[in-house]
Amino acid sequence: MFRAAFCGLVILGCVTAATRSFADITAEPSERGVLVKIDDQPFTEYLKLSGHMPALWPVIGPTGKPMTRSFPAGPRVPGETTDHPHHHSIWFTHGAVNGFDFWTHDRGKPDARIVHRDFVSIASGKEAKIVSRNDWVADGKKICEDERTIRFGALENGDRWINYEVKLTASEGEVVLGDTKEGTFGVRVADSLRVDAKLGGKLLNSRGQVDAAAWGYAAEWLDNSGPVEGETVGITMMSHPTSFRPTPRWHARTYGMLTANPFGEREFLSEARRERGPDEPQQGAHTLAKGESLMFHYRVLLHRGDAEKAKVAEVFKAFTGGVSAAK
Repeated sequence: MFRAAFCGLVILGCVTAATRSFADITAEPSERGVLVKIDDQPFTEYLKLSGHMPALWPVIGPTGKPMTRSFPAGPRVPGETTDHPHHHSIWFTHGAVNGFDFWTHDRGKPDARIVHRDFVSIASGKEAKIVSRNDWVADGKKICEDERTIRFGALENGDRWINYEVKLTASEGEVVLGDTKEGTFGVRVADSLRVDAKLGGKLLNSRGQVDAAAWGYAAEWLDNSGPVEGETVGITMMSHPTSFRPTPRWHARTYGMLTANPFGEREFLSEARRERGPDEPQQGAHTLAKGESLMFHYRVLLHRGDAEKAKVAEVFKAFTGGVSAAK
């Protein structure tokens, strides 16, 4: 069936990329969730359940190559790393919600998972859109819920973007989102993009910090560029000014993980043995009373070339309408 053909295209890397503005982006229900295609070629699939939560996998960049790690959301590619099996390509969750760990989903701990409830809408056009509702369930009880609005599009030069908005609501009672580095909106990049692979991968944030120096600092965006199957490409994660704590700290690892975390504070400072800088916003735990909500708004840009060639700073400005995030 189409699912098998779709995976085959991804694993073999034989998707043809367009080099112009895409006229049609489609979102179609699939057995596992929703397939998103550009010019009838695979872009990504929204998985209702990948491990213990929803995820986006595979993620095909503008050159037609997979840009996130396949394991564990998809089949393991020969030679691919298998560390951190809770890193599911592109995902949203958090490691401390009323004391439950929705991030690592370790065996031996109380079961915590994000359960897909339904799709509110699925739409195609010049942009595709998926709206889903999900329940956060721990130790057999619902704690809270979210509604995700995910939009898929392309720039005129063919670079691709995913806008990921989450409305998290304390539907059942008070919700405490804890101060932990294990969160919150994450991307696990393709192995060859990793700085640790020593193939030319590079981390760069909006402050100009590079590689390991970017870890734990607050920034508006974070880019990971490098080689994928002989071509230089990159993934940029951007935080919108309307997002909760819009200049989040970044749990950015040279082994291949990029994560926007608007809650972590203590561990980011203590592990780096430093004080919070005067230009960094205060983070930490946040409590929602029953019925209250938080809004998160991020973009994932999949681009050709490095951050400079892709004009990431200009794309960020266009994404935010030129508005800077408040400290």
